[in-house]
Amino acid sequence: MSRSARAGYLFVLLLAGSLAVPLAMTLAGSSWISPADIFTPGFGESPAGKIFWQIRIPRVLTGFLVGAALAVAGMVFQAIFRNSLATPFTLGVSSGASFGAALAVKAGLVFTFLGLPGITLCAFGTAVLAIFLIYFLTSLRREFSTEAMLLAGVAMSFFFSAAILVVQYLSDFAGSFQLVRWLMGNLDMVGYARPLQLLAMIIPCLVLVWWFCPALNLLLTGDELALTRGVHVRRTRYVMFFTVSLLTAAVVSFCGPIGFVGMMVPHMLRLVLGLDHRRLIWAVIFGGGAFLTACDGLARAVIAPVEIPVGIITALLGGPFFLWLLIRRREQRFFL
Repeated sequence: MSRSARAGYLFVLLLAGSLAVPLAMTLAGSSWISPADIFTPGFGESPAGKIFWQIRIPRVLTGFLVGAALAVAGMVFQAIFRNSLATPFTLGVSSGASFGAALAVKAGLVFTFLGLPGITLCAFGTAVLAIFLIYFLTSLRREFSTEAMLLAGVAMSFFFSAAILVVQYLSDFAGSFQLVRWLMGNLDMVGYARPLQLLAMIIPCLVLVWWFCPALNLLLTGDELALTRGVHVRRTRYVMFFTVSLLTAAVVSFCGPIGFVGMMVPHMLRLVLGLDHRRLIWAVIFGGGAFLTACDGLARAVIAPVEIPVGIITALLGGPFFLWLLIRRREQRFFL
C-alpha cells in the first residue's frame, strides 16, 4: 500500500472514530443512558431525558467545538513558527484572557451583554489586548522575526501570569476559589445558547485558516521558497497569527484555559497524515474535537459522581507528551 493510500485510509478511520467518540460521550456519565431509551416515548420529559438533551448534548457540542478550535490554532502556530512547541498558550493569549477573568471576579462584575456574561467579555477583551501588545512589540523591529514574536508572546504570558497571582492574592476566599476553578478549564454548559455563540465565533476563523492552507504548506518549505511561489510571508504570518489568536481568545473566554490540546493533536496527526494542511486541517478539526470530548468523559468518570475539570486531564496528558517532544531523536522538518 502506497503512503498516500495509507494516509487516506487512516484519514477515513480517524473521521469515523471522531464521530463515534462524541456520540458515546452523550450516553456516558454518572449514569449510563441506553441508546434504546432515547427513542422511548416520553423520554424527553423524564429526568434522564432532560439530562441528555439539556446537559450532555450541549456539553459534548461545546467540548467538540473547543477541542477543534484549539487543535486548529495549534496547527497554525506550529506551521507559521515551524516549531512543534508553539501553541496558543505559549504566546500569551490564554494568560491575557485569564487576567481579564481574574479582574472580573475581583471586581464582582455580574452582567450580561448580547447573552454573554461579564467574565466572558472581560476575558475576551484582555486576550485581544494581549494580541495587539504582541503585535506592537514585534512591529518595533524593522524586520519581521518569528523568534521575536514567539519571545514577545512568552514574555506577555509571564507578565499576565504574575498579574493573575496579584489579583488572586488580593481576592477574598470566595473570589480566589472561583478564579482557581475557572483557571482549571471546564465545559460545564446547560442549554444550547453558549455552544451556538461559540460556533458563531469559531466558524469564520476556521474558514479563513482553510483558505490559507496552501500558503501554510509553502511556509514549511522556508521563507525564500515561499516567496518565489508568490506567498506574502509577512502578511500571511500576521493574518494567521491574528486569526488563530482571536480563535483562542474566544475559546478561553468561554471555557477557561484548557492546555496542550493545540500541541498534542496536530503534532500526532501530522506524523500520521503528513504535512499537507489541506488534508490535515480536517483531521485536526475532528481529531481535536474527539480528543477533548474523550478527555471530558474521562474527567466525569474518574471519581464519579464528582467531576474533575477537563483542564487537569489535558495537563496530565500533555506534560509527558511535552517531555517526549523534547527528548525524541527524530525531528521533523518544521521543528526548530
